[in-house]
Amino acid sequence: MPLIRSWVRPANDPEGSFPLNNLPCGVFSTPGTAPRCGVAIGDSILDVAAMEAAGLLPLAERPVLGEGAWNPFMALGPAAWERLRVLLYGHLAEGAVTAGVVAPFLCGMAAARLHLPFRVAGYTDFYAGRHHAMNVGTMLRGPENALPPNWDHMPIGYNGRASSVVVSGTPVRRPWGQIRPEGAATPLFAPSRRFDLELELGAVVGVPSSGPVSVARAEAMIFGYVLLNDWSARDIQAWEYQPLGPFNAKATATTISPWIVPAAALAPFRVPGPERAVPLLPYLAEPHPMTLDIALEVALAPAGQDETVIARTSARNLWYSFPQQLCHHSTAGAPMQTGDLLGSGTISGPGRGERGSLLELAWGGREPLDLPGGQRRSFLEDGDTVSLRGHARAGGVRIGLGACTGTILPAAEEPFGGGQ
Repeated sequence: MPLIRSWVRPANDPEGSFPLNNLPCGVFSTPGTAPRCGVAIGDSILDVAAMEAAGLLPLAERPVLGEGAWNPFMALGPAAWERLRVLLYGHLAEGAVTAGVVAPFLCGMAAARLHLPFRVAGYTDFYAGRHHAMNVGTMLRGPENALPPNWDHMPIGYNGRASSVVVSGTPVRRPWGQIRPEGAATPLFAPSRRFDLELELGAVVGVPSSGPVSVARAEAMIFGYVLLNDWSARDIQAWEYQPLGPFNAKATATTISPWIVPAAALAPFRVPGPERAVPLLPYLAEPHPMTLDIALEVALAPAGQDETVIARTSARNLWYSFPQQLCHHSTAGAPMQTGDLLGSGTISGPGRGERGSLLELAWGGREPLDLPGGQRRSFLEDGDTVSLRGHARAGGVRIGLGACTGTILPAAEEPFGGGQ
């Protein structure tokens, strides 16, 4: 895949994240200005809201980029998404006649503050990584019964808290909850002692629906993708999850990267899904490859120390593609909305260094992870900073997803006064 060269020279760096082939969508502000839509190019942000107001990006009868969210634009649908990319190619490509007109709309990324890029209408987290599901199931039930009987037949998921989704860089406070220590007969109310990260991708739904949608239609509904960390309190989860699944253990925060990488930018990186011993029901059949070939990594930095990459894996390890997840989500008739967010579930690979959570890396705390300087981790400690990163690469083109980062703050004072 050739690199589309731009007159914005940093965008032509083969190791950069934001070439003209990418054009990820975010929301930014500068001192004294309101949040507005922008597009990353090289090491700058193009103020597309101001360009639209100046008549340089005619997209709809009314302005759709001036709000501090991409929802109004996403709701216009795929034809408008493609039109914006074509217009931006024309303005930003090497030799563009409008370069002098467009240059004043560039803002250095270092001078900007990034915000949540869209209003999250609903959030659903899936469990689509087979290696993760096998690892967790093996810890809980042994290798013979690691996967539940339904796992090979459909994408399993649960509805999470849209209000807890935050943008990269937002600190995450250690949660309180009911936990039952091993061997105890009764629970206690205390800060989580087994707080964890989850390496995931997220799909952002752009087009609403009202009823079941096919896998092909589901793919066309997805506006783009983000990195996602679904922070998890494993001890709260272990006590509460039966019989209805995750609840408060997953409600503390879900961090996403600030840039929505358009589905069109990642379309060249689609690859076939896994070979299956158990065939899927026909409604989940993919008309063409839909798994994304994205390299992913997790880095952990204890307070005041340099980070260490603790896991590297690939989105190719997902057992169900996002279109399959969205299709299955719609089958009972639940309406999908512009701004719905789908989490993939933890993405792990077959090796220890490919595991996308500390629960797996430290094998439930029985095999702590060694860090430089003599530190060890079974679960996250206060002051730890977790950073997720990802990119897709082909030929001379590298499509970056930006960073998804959060730092753990100590638990607040006992919220009800007098807990254990």
